[in-house]
Amino acid sequence: MYILWLDQIKEDQFNLVGGKGFNLGIMTKLGLPVPEGFAITTKAFDDFIYSTGIRDKIYEILAATNVEDTKQLLKASEEIKSLITSQEIPEKIKAAIVEAYNSLSFSDKIIDERLRKLIAAGREFAIVAVRSSATAEDMPEFSFAGQQASFLNVKGVKELLQKVKECWASLYEPRAIFYRAKSNIPHTSISVIVQRMVNSDKSGVMFTKNPVTGEDNVVIEACWGLGETLVQGEVEPDLYVVSKDGKIISKKIGKKTIKRIRDLASDTTVTVPVPKEFVEAQVLAENEILQLVDFGKILEKYYGRAQDVEFAIEKSKVYIVQTRAVTTEAKKEEAKIAGEPILKGLGSSPGIATGRVRIVKNLDDIEKVEKGDILVTKMTSPDLVPTMSKCSAIITDEGGVNCHASIVAREMGIPCIVGTKNATSVLKDGEIITVDAYNGVVYPGEVAVEKAKKEIVPVSLPTVTQVKVNLAFALDKLEEIATKADGVGLLRIEHMIAKYGIHPAKLIKEGKKEEYIRILLDGIRPIAKAFKDKPVWVRTLDARTDEFRNLEGGSDEPIEANPMLGWHGIRRSLDEPELLKAEFEAIKRLHEEGLTNVHIMLPFVVSVEEFEKARKIANEVDLPLTVRIGIMVETVAAALSIEDFCKAGIDFASIGSNDLTMLALGVDRNNAKIASLYSEFHPAVLRMMKEVIETCNRYGVESSICGESGSNPEMVKKLVKFGINSVSCNIDALDNVRKAVAEAEREILIELKKGKSY
Repeated sequence: MYILWLDQIKEDQFNLVGGKGFNLGIMTKLGLPVPEGFAITTKAFDDFIYSTGIRDKIYEILAATNVEDTKQLLKASEEIKSLITSQEIPEKIKAAIVEAYNSLSFSDKIIDERLRKLIAAGREFAIVAVRSSATAEDMPEFSFAGQQASFLNVKGVKELLQKVKECWASLYEPRAIFYRAKSNIPHTSISVIVQRMVNSDKSGVMFTKNPVTGEDNVVIEACWGLGETLVQGEVEPDLYVVSKDGKIISKKIGKKTIKRIRDLASDTTVTVPVPKEFVEAQVLAENEILQLVDFGKILEKYYGRAQDVEFAIEKSKVYIVQTRAVTTEAKKEEAKIAGEPILKGLGSSPGIATGRVRIVKNLDDIEKVEKGDILVTKMTSPDLVPTMSKCSAIITDEGGVNCHASIVAREMGIPCIVGTKNATSVLKDGEIITVDAYNGVVYPGEVAVEKAKKEIVPVSLPTVTQVKVNLAFALDKLEEIATKADGVGLLRIEHMIAKYGIHPAKLIKEGKKEEYIRILLDGIRPIAKAFKDKPVWVRTLDARTDEFRNLEGGSDEPIEANPMLGWHGIRRSLDEPELLKAEFEAIKRLHEEGLTNVHIMLPFVVSVEEFEKARKIANEVDLPLTVRIGIMVETVAAALSIEDFCKAGIDFASIGSNDLTMLALGVDRNNAKIASLYSEFHPAVLRMMKEVIETCNRYGVESSICGESGSNPEMVKKLVKFGINSVSCNIDALDNVRKAVAEAEREILIELKKGKSY
């Protein structure tokens, strides 16, 4: 049985169609308007790898791979995927797929000679979405969402068969292999779902319970065209709150200036302006709203919990294209620990951990650090990031809440205490300690922790303002993070480089540009895939000269009195354009792979001329038009010149509050002695942020923030009221920041009802 149509899927056929296919089958059986389609069953994949003789080879590669070794994992993944995509699909399986595709394409047509010619030319086949559906996904005990591939706007037999093989191959993406190994799932199989594409006139998302207030109402957001525009946060969608009995409680009509549609001539997605008369027009008709509410109630009743539902509307026909549970998570509360601390500092990344002290005074000490140890050092740098990623906690002598250790620890979700002054001398290598990073204290030995009562709060809140996340590289919980965040507002490539230990300038000088590009592709690709259609803003190289000096080839780095104010960011990239070209080339190749959610952010910009020079280099490498280029506003010069940047054509601007605050107040943010003078809430800093946001809004440029302020709920509320389009925070702050955004937006709605303008 190689093919099952969605309406044929039975309750005992999960293992034939995987999690996604199974749920689509359920919704079809419930009578919901799911786009027509079929599942290529797991039997097709199993027979494919058996009859081609590659099954045993795949198992051998997996058995010989240490998933903790990144290089081994990547090599194994590439070998297996290459094995799969290089094989011809056996004729029996191919015939079944083609027959089903023909049926989907031509079942309602009388095929005459003219149509046969069109079919032969590939012009009349159905345009479909091709999505993987593994047997170890969408199960309560496993969180495997987003690990396999999906392809949209697929047309023609040849392209379909190729995408099917690529879906099969995606079962062996590095992260999928890793998670199965960690979850003790030795082998699994995969189905492929083929569905007719919906060419949306309108689209959006619906929550069957208000996740902000907890009230038993339905919340709907909607925009014109394809849903990606809403997901990307590029427009202010309509927001409708509806009671379960069909009464529309409130409506907020958003300003929707652009929309994504399928270009019928090329069958590709294009972005076009919304006609003026529709920019502030209501998207959903009342009957569409009520129809969605009815569908939501059916799903909630069947699944027994509130649902987060995606919908698409084509020519007044409503389709349900996805449903998932509205997730909740325990809010982390400060824990109480009995006993006297032996060390105090500043808790800069929350959490509690017990482990063995490993004091790292230089790079030679790194090798002694094992998984679960507590890293104790004077101050961290990018070349310590790989070591930091396997530690249970981090303690430093120096630094403040915005230092390297603090930022990276928050991004990784690791407890961290900084500014202890003497941790490296007070603590002894090998001793067991307990770190309370909520309160910034360290206790000797393993200390009993009295956990506070946990409060369950929703983490999937419908907000107009997008809530993104800051990342250094792919993490173990990447897929979980991707389900909670609206994108990546800051992806730092310097940490990826540090993991490989070789200075990129050395690679360029030695003619190894391709190796640098490969490092970037390997680092960015899994994140881009995990976040799918959500934006990933990649910051070009911004390493200080002192941070990369310990890398192989870093001895040529100049000695600077204050590297934070020195040769880094865009100024270095323009001096070493081959580095920047390599970074642009990596982004170009990702877009060619279909990962068009990856975009470029230029750091430490002070003039429009720098932006224009960078854009000229982008043109030299023929960067696709699908790549958006924006800037970081982290210098006073950039903040005060923001209107000029908008006129020059930046696609977005992200406030780097760490450096902006430092430069505005003249405070070295790594200096613990003057840390008390550092405040993003200083009137001068707030004034610059407000001016940047309001100017960007006037020019239709997306504004965001990716500094530490984006993780502070109180600051976030201010920024939302300033009109910011998105905020990007650290992993540990995601839930609290989303809640703060929702609260701020609700306050705005209340004030608007009172007649106050924003």
